[in-house]
Amino acid sequence: MEMKDVLAVILGGGSGTRLYPLTRDRTKPAVPFAGKYRLIDIPMSNCFHAGIDKVAILTQFKSVSLHRHIHRTYMRDSFSRGWVQALAAEQTHQSQEWYQGTADAIRKQTIEIEMAGTKYTLILAGDHLYRMDYREFVLRHINSKAAITIAVQPVSVEAAPGLGILKLDETGQITEFVEKPQESAEIARLKSGNNPAKPLMASIGIYVFKTETLLKMLADNEGTDFGRHIIPAAISNHRVMSYIFDGYWEDIGTVRRFYEVSLDLAAPLPQFNLYDPEHPIYTRPRFLAGSKIQGGNLQNVLLADGCRIQEATIRNSVIGLRSIIADGVTIERTLMMGADFYETPEQVEEWWQPGQPNVGIGPDSVIQAAIIDKNARIGRHVIIRNLPDRPDEEHANWVSRQGIVIVPKNASIPDGTVI
Repeated sequence: MEMKDVLAVILGGGSGTRLYPLTRDRTKPAVPFAGKYRLIDIPMSNCFHAGIDKVAILTQFKSVSLHRHIHRTYMRDSFSRGWVQALAAEQTHQSQEWYQGTADAIRKQTIEIEMAGTKYTLILAGDHLYRMDYREFVLRHINSKAAITIAVQPVSVEAAPGLGILKLDETGQITEFVEKPQESAEIARLKSGNNPAKPLMASIGIYVFKTETLLKMLADNEGTDFGRHIIPAAISNHRVMSYIFDGYWEDIGTVRRFYEVSLDLAAPLPQFNLYDPEHPIYTRPRFLAGSKIQGGNLQNVLLADGCRIQEATIRNSVIGLRSIIADGVTIERTLMMGADFYETPEQVEEWWQPGQPNVGIGPDSVIQAAIIDKNARIGRHVIIRNLPDRPDEEHANWVSRQGIVIVPKNASIPDGTVI
């Protein structure tokens, strides 16, 4: 089939509290990822590889940087039949509320979805890491004559209490849905896979509907969330089918998971391959010079463009765009997101305040198990330690979440600070 009949709707997410403070100044899909990308680039790239050229991105919370990235990266030329639109939440005469959930967000954009004129609507999350052929997913939906098709992934019994678990019959039709089951007897009843290690099927939050059916369901059911309201109600009186996806997939919606998945990208054999020549991840072209390394020791480092690194030791880390790292620095198991600009001597003189370091990491600092957000200024002889069982806490220029120290965007850590 031609994918011109498919509209992809990417949910931009809410306030992103589980990723705070990375979401303090931006929405989740705009969070920098893997040195040079943003999270939104993952579903966008999957759409383009599948030939889907009509994409709507629903935004609401602190969405300016996401809108800017979409405009700079994905605007189509006048010779393309497709488009990429950011559909922001808005107050109208019919509704004064912002998006109340995933289903409510789609409901409030009914007019735009109808105007797209597509037979099918593919609903995606903006904060997952995976590579999926959406063509196969949509074809499964069409061939099975389903009202809804849900992408599911085999999971273990231990993982079930944190997921939405679906029971499948022998044809792959979904007969039951339980959100985060806790009782062992209930979990045992929901088993429907042949893999003893992963006998359960969990929803990964990716759906495809016939557009007409989607709009009718949203009109008939006032529920605000697909997982909690629309899907369970549909199972009882519609044909709801599964699409088993057994490839790599991660929900990176928490600080700890974001940190672990990101560090894995710098491993010798990462679980997610950024170097697939047939399925590259697209992002904004920045025309930066190559990174310059003057010495030191780098081991298992994912290094983005435009960095300037002096005599430093960097291990098991991701170093983002335009990162400046001075002599004598040691960085271990750290995500450094880089900077949005280079400081010129004139800017340093104009912006300088007493005790304020330059953008980047100053000489002889030691950074362990941290996330350094964009444009952070870390002075000389700063030590960020990896403390076991570090409690969650928040300070003026740094935050601790799930044992990880995060230096927020634009924060400044003075010389000699020990964290």
